[in-house]
Amino acid sequence: MDAQPLTADERRRRVFDFLDARGIRYEWYEHPEAPTCEIALQYCRGDGARHCKNLFFRNHKGDRHYLVCFDAEQRLAIRDLEQRLHQGKLSFASPERMERWLGLCPGSVSAFGLINDPAHHVHVFFDIRMRDWPRYAFHPNDNRATVLIEHDEFMRYLAAVGNSYEFIELY
Repeated sequence: MDAQPLTADERRRRVFDFLDARGIRYEWYEHPEAPTCEIALQYCRGDGARHCKNLFFRNHKGDRHYLVCFDAEQRLAIRDLEQRLHQGKLSFASPERMERWLGLCPGSVSAFGLINDPAHHVHVFFDIRMRDWPRYAFHPNDNRATVLIEHDEFMRYLAAVGNSYEFIELY
């Protein structure tokens, strides 16, 4: 019998427990459900953070998966992304793949989903401009809250999860 997916509250708690156990500093706040960046941006509190859009893709063969993170106020054409990433034809990963590799469901994709990928299967592409952002905002794997995390603390988080990543020009 398959284990039941975690609830949104359980997913959020796992993120906070992961960060707390490693002494990674963050702030967070709750808001109404926000399954898209456009909705989430309505609830940002002038928090000084750049809010991140997170898209989960698979390659044509379905044997590689990619998380792509960039400014929530930007748009990204999948065909342009294919050219920039040099990973062949891409498509959005199914909800089943999202659950398998990130432990998430549509509308809650976040870089914090990497805590659910102990095999480090998912490779992450960050827009190069994010290197210059002092503070990021992501869902804590629950789209009813936002985590604010300083750049240096986020880099500590990435080191702790251990997935491969790179900063590239996405647009």
